[in-house]
Amino acid sequence: MEMKLYGYWRSSASYRVRIALNLKEIDYEYIPVHLVKDGGEQHSNEYKLLNPAELVPTLVDSDNESDIILNQSLAIIEYLDERFPETNKLIPDHKLDRARVRAVAYDLACDAQPIQNLRVLQYLEQHFNADQNAKTAWAKHWIEQAFASVERRIQNSAADFCFGFNVSMADVVLVPQYYNAQRFGVDMSHYPLIKRVVDNCNKLEAFVQAAPEAQPDAQ
Repeated sequence: MEMKLYGYWRSSASYRVRIALNLKEIDYEYIPVHLVKDGGEQHSNEYKLLNPAELVPTLVDSDNESDIILNQSLAIIEYLDERFPETNKLIPDHKLDRARVRAVAYDLACDAQPIQNLRVLQYLEQHFNADQNAKTAWAKHWIEQAFASVERRIQNSAADFCFGFNVSMADVVLVPQYYNAQRFGVDMSHYPLIKRVVDNCNKLEAFVQAAPEAQPDAQ
């Protein structure tokens, strides 16, 4: 088996998958795709063969002389959880617990992060003349809305992590969004449960190794 992850050091979606791979204790080759250099390497013809959406991440799982190519970070995380069920299960078995974990993950990965990622901010600049202050205010607004929702959502479930004492997909998605929140100047004192959960996650080696600054393309 050979696992390859195409990603970008500061991409939230790539960050999520790195965390999941580390938690599942899967060895993989990391292949950087620079989202800015030369107009963005994700737009190259070579990369579009792997990911027609021209986004990161892309996971390539080579097994039995065939390649499984997957895009979309949450789909990749669920695939890894089912492919390697014996280590650090990220999706609960019970249907209600499963739905609650997914709800928090979707709050962040579907409703918040996509509208403050690089391509959206670039579009705001190019087509609506948004300067850096405007782009920061835009991103900050959507992150704060999402965090207010998540803070309420985990009020009765959070312990060390979003749902009790085991790491789930909700935590895997939360930590990269918290990283973005810090970049855009969100006041985290308004979200004490989120801050506690993230602090606990970032004590784990799987999260430390997945951090953006620890990646080879961060330089």
